[in-house]
Parts: sequence; structure tokens; C-alpha cells
Amino acid sequence: MKFTDGFWLMRDGVRASYATEVRDLRTAEDHFTAYAAVKHVQDRGDTLNTPLITVDCFSPAPGVIGVRATHHAGRAHRGPDFELPGAAPAGAEVRRTGTVTELISGPLTVRLDTAGPWGLEFLDADGRRLTAIESKGTAFAITADGAHHMIGQLALAVGEDIYGLGERFTPFLRNGQSVDIWQADGGTSSEQAYKNIPFHLSSRGYGVLVNHPGKVSYEIGSESVGQVQFSVEDQSLEFYVVAGPTPKDVLTRYTALTGRPALPPAWSFGLWLTTSFCTAYDEETVTSFVDGMAERGIPLSVFHFDCFWMREYQWSDFQWDPEVFSDPEAMLRRLRERGLRISMWINPYIAQKSALFDEAVAGGFLVTCPNGDIWQWDLWQPGMALVDFTDPAAREWYAGKLRVLLDQGVDCFKTDFGERVPTDVLWHDGSDPQRMHNYYTHLYNRTVFELLEKERGMGQAVLFARSATVGGQQFPVHWGGDCFASFNAMAESLRGGLSLSLSGFGFWSHDIGGFEGTPDPEVFKRWLAFGLLSSHSRLHGNVSYRVPWAFGEEAVDVARKFTLLKHRLMPYLYGAAAEAHRSGVPLMRPMLLEFPDDPACRVLDRQYMLGPDLLVAPVFSAGGDVEFYLPEGQWIHLLTGEPAQGPGWRREVHGFDSLPLYVRPGALIPFGADDQRPDSDWLDGLTLLVTPDTYDATVTVPDLDGRPAAVFRAVREGDLVRVTAEGSERPVQVRSVGGGTVGSVPRVDLG
Repeated sequence: MKFTDGFWLMRDGVRASYATEVRDLRTAEDHFTAYAAVKHVQDRGDTLNTPLITVDCFSPAPGVIGVRATHHAGRAHRGPDFELPGAAPAGAEVRRTGTVTELISGPLTVRLDTAGPWGLEFLDADGRRLTAIESKGTAFAITADGAHHMIGQLALAVGEDIYGLGERFTPFLRNGQSVDIWQADGGTSSEQAYKNIPFHLSSRGYGVLVNHPGKVSYEIGSESVGQVQFSVEDQSLEFYVVAGPTPKDVLTRYTALTGRPALPPAWSFGLWLTTSFCTAYDEETVTSFVDGMAERGIPLSVFHFDCFWMREYQWSDFQWDPEVFSDPEAMLRRLRERGLRISMWINPYIAQKSALFDEAVAGGFLVTCPNGDIWQWDLWQPGMALVDFTDPAAREWYAGKLRVLLDQGVDCFKTDFGERVPTDVLWHDGSDPQRMHNYYTHLYNRTVFELLEKERGMGQAVLFARSATVGGQQFPVHWGGDCFASFNAMAESLRGGLSLSLSGFGFWSHDIGGFEGTPDPEVFKRWLAFGLLSSHSRLHGNVSYRVPWAFGEEAVDVARKFTLLKHRLMPYLYGAAAEAHRSGVPLMRPMLLEFPDDPACRVLDRQYMLGPDLLVAPVFSAGGDVEFYLPEGQWIHLLTGEPAQGPGWRREVHGFDSLPLYVRPGALIPFGADDQRPDSDWLDGLTLLVTPDTYDATVTVPDLDGRPAAVFRAVREGDLVRVTAEGSERPVQVRSVGGGTVGSVPRVDLG
């Protein structure tokens, strides 16, 4: 939200008060509180009829410093609040030297000098200034409608780039943008977002979380061009500065505080196929799709039933449509006997026609209006109401309906929606409706994910979720929502996914071919390669099926080739997935995460690193023209073995069965033998791929639980590569990327 009219004036009706000087300072061992006047005090009379802003500085976790600015502290606090499972105040220290007070937490320091005008400096371990609160950086403003806003600003350095704030489809760099953190069902072609995260990451090696679940309004160099501004309609504003020094370090600390991603089961990394949304389908259709994939040699891991598995006008009642599926248990059994996992579409709404509506009303499980009526509208489903997940009884009731489906043979759920949440309602636990609007998705997805963990076991829970807020990364996987079937929408989707990955989310997917409309075969084939080189891979559409043969035989070949490739890459991919689970570093990585010191990588949003060592540049053109950037070193194309030298930009032309897919210099890539499934025994027939620059490299191959199964070290000795192993005695081959054998020795268990 903008408050000023240019640099000098305020907008009509806006009155702002800025922290100006410190009038008192109180310190403790691990925190301090400053009382800042909003004008220069020259005599005692200046202390009358004027506010103070109370500023608390503290450390909620090592390497994280919190700042809380408060105008009136007496306002009753109503939740919800972000859960911070990693909050562990420990080890912070306050030091005072003359007029300077410092709070040190790990490699991060905040400094206050009471001798000068109001301001706070944030310093790294070397004393380098990361950012600062400057003259107008702590304030409150009252707008023409009487609303009270707390305002924070952090200074931008020359050349500093800002990223994140959730899954946003606007330009990758947030600089110059106005962003409202407010859940919306706006598709991928607008400034709205399904996954709004008030956390941004800076190219200077720090991150900032605004600890407020309601609407947070950002001006990123867009009102005051040298500042990142964030404001909330409240009496208090709290934010956390998260230390680096690298972007990976920032994400590791941020996810330690807000929650690490669960590790999805290995089977979920295979190919998902759905019925699509508005298409006609029954068991015969489903069987024909499954048969068609098998006949064409395209391994399928998950089959998903979208909305119309339930009866029309009755979503969600969790009842199979008997006119379409006469014996769903038998159908699911037959599908599972073919090695398939089953996914079902659900949402948190209860239509009035559903028998569950009266049941939920009787139980008091639905959100109500202030006058006691059930909140309802006709958007999406006629007379639909909203499950109140703040009520433990409502959560258990909802989970109980899903448990019936699990007993029938369902494995996971697509948790759609969760964004259109009203603000003129009452919640069971008394939550503030404005704060609950964004937070609702967290309760919804957590309810479903925890049910899956309980019923299927730890490590077997996975969602396909559309909405999220802070902490939602704990309940993977998330997908990019409703995109058009076009090259532009394909690029939008990638931007959104890369933005989400810089907001703490380890796993992300999208609808291959686009959701809205029917893609041209060229779009579909290009999207196949991109989708099967993503964290998770799903064929899904709106008004038309997404079976590959609907787009020609070449599409079948492309789908087969990249599905088989992904399966063989699973020892590598699941190792990177386990790293995301342990450290918070995402599987799909913007280039700046791996190459933070290469300025060219800071702006790249049409390519990414898949794990630490594979560079992927999707092709966004029918003709195959693609432009991408290679960082320093000799890169080797995974499919052809062709070398390419970086740093520098490259232009290539690729057929539909190819794209720029380069192995990082010095890498060691574990490559599985089984191309038929994602969850095989990866050590059986394992190949280690090396580059000409692989002189001494180590890689860990996980088991299906994500734990280390074997650790391999490859050391080049002349023209050969000698491998030693820890944890496995089985033989492996060592091959050049795209080339022949360069070493093959029996393993010796050094464990």
C-alpha cells in the first residue's frame, strides 16, 4: 500500500508518524527495547500529546533477529499466528559500548546508536551492512478511512535484487513491484497468487519474514525506490531478518524456523495421469487410459480422479457417483493390482445438496456469519459452506470422511482451493477473520496431511495442494494452479515455481500441457520435457484429456523418453529430495542458489538447476529455439555428451525429444538401471556418470526412506576413474556423461 504522494507529500487523508529518536532504552541479556519519539524532543513540552513507538529487538532462533514495532499495545490479540516449530531463543547476546547497543545472534547483528537519529543496522559476521532501518523505516499511518497501519522499511543497496513472496507469476525479480499477501484464486496470468508467503530473499545474503498471517502490503522499491516497504493494518508489526551468508544458508535457517518439507514417497516422483476436469469419464475410460499408457510403453505411477468422481452439485460429499462408478472398491483394487497409486480430488467446501451439509450443520462444523447463520454462497457449488478447521471436532469429522476413501484403496489427495475464504464471518476459536483468510489453507492441508501420515505411515504422505502460506512447505507437494495451454503460460508457471522455491518450498509441480483449453501439439510436447524434469510430473487439463496419443505419435515418444529418463535419474533426484527435507534447499533451484556469485544468474527465470548438478532450460517455442546461460566451466549435455563452455550465453535448436540438459562440471551423477518405476532398488545395476572435470567427487545414494544407502567417491587416475564405496558391495559402472565406460571396479564395503 502506498502512503506518500511522491517523496515530499502524503496522499490525501493520510497522517503518518515516523520514529525519529530514541528517548529510552532498556536492555536485558538477550534482547532490548527502544522507545522512539515521533519528533525531535527539545524540551519537556514536546513529550506531551504525542505518541511513542515501542521497538523490541530479540532473537527467535540462532541467526535470526526479530524486530517488533508497536503503537498501542492494549489491543486484544486474536489469532491465528504462524506456527514456528523451530523457534528456540538461545545464545543471543546484548552488548553496550557507549551509545551503541548491539544484539548478536550467530552471524547476525543488529546495531542501535542512540546518539543519532532513529535507525537500526543489520550486519553480517564480517561487520558488513546487509540492510538497515533508516529515517522513515519505522512508522504508523492513519488513512482517510480511519484505518491504522504499521509500516516497516528496509534499505535496498545499489544493485540489490529481491525474490520470493510466494508463488508469483509476475516478473521473477520483485524490484519495482507492489505485492499484496492475500490468498486469491486468480490463475497464473495475473498478479494474484494461490501461495502467498510474506518472506523475501535478498541477493545480498539475507531474508526477511513478516510475522503476520493477515494481509501484508509490499512496496519493493516501488514507493520509496531505495526501500523494501511492508505494512499491515494493525497496531503492531513484527518481522525477522534471517542471516546467510548464501541464499542456501538463508533458506536453511528460514525453514528451520518455519518447518522443513516432509520427504514425499519415491513413488510420487513418477508420472501422474488424471481424468482431467470437465471431461466425461467412467471406469471404462480410466481403464482405456491405463491400458493405453502400458501399450505405448509409458510407465504410469499414479492415477488421479478429478472432481466429477463425485455427483454433480454435491461437492464435497466424498461419495462416488454411482451412475459412473458402480463398484469403486473393485475398480481401485484392479488399478492397484497394476502397480498404480490412487489420488482423489477434494476441497474444503460442502454443497447444500450434499447430505454432509445437514450433518455438518448439526455438528456445528461450518463457518458462520456474525448473526449465527451458516455462511454460504453459490460460487463454485450452489449454496456451499466452508468447513471450520479451527474446530478440532470439525477437523476430525472431515478427516473421518477421507478415512473411508483410504480404506477403499486411495493413497493421496489433491487438496484443491482454500483461497476464497470470507472475512465477514465468525470462527470457532475466535480467530480474527482478516488473519484467518490467508491462514485457512494451513489448517486445511495440515488436517489432510496428518491423516495420511497416520493412516499410511510416516514417509508415505503426499498431497497435490494448490494453496499455502508460511509453513505450508511441510505438507508437499504443491502445484502451480490454473494455467493456460500456451508457451506464455508455461513460462509463467516456471516463474511461479522458482519464486515459490525461494520462499522455502522444496517440491513443486504444474499441469503438463496447461490446464485451460487444449494445447497445440507443439506446446504439449515441449511441456512434457519440462514437466518430467520437474519435482513432480502430472498430466492434467480442463476440457480435454491429456493422454499423449491425443497429440500425435511423436508426443507418445517424448512422453516415453522423458518418463524413462526420470526413472533412471531417481537415485540422483531422490538424493536431492532428501537434501530438501533435511536442509530446506529445494529440488528445483533458481540458478542464483547454486551460483550466488555469478551476477548473470540473478535474473534467470527460464532455466533452473534440478538438484545441485543438472541444468534444465525448457524450450518455449515450437521451432525449438532456446537461449540460456551456462556458468563457468565445461558443461556436458546429458543426452548427447556434447560439451559446452561457460560462462556465457548459448543459443541452441532442439527437437521435441531434447532440450538443454547439462551436467555441471565436476559432477558425479548416480544413474539407475530400472527405467520402469521411480521406486526401484537403485543400487541394483547402478551407473555413476562423470564429466571430464570429475577429479574427486562424492555422492550419496539414498534408500526409499531417504536415508543414505551408499556413499560413492570417484577419483580420476589418468584416463580411468576409481570408485570406492561405503555401505554397498554391489558393482557399479562408471561412464562418461553421454559416452563410454571409464572405470568399473568391484565395490568394497568400507563401512
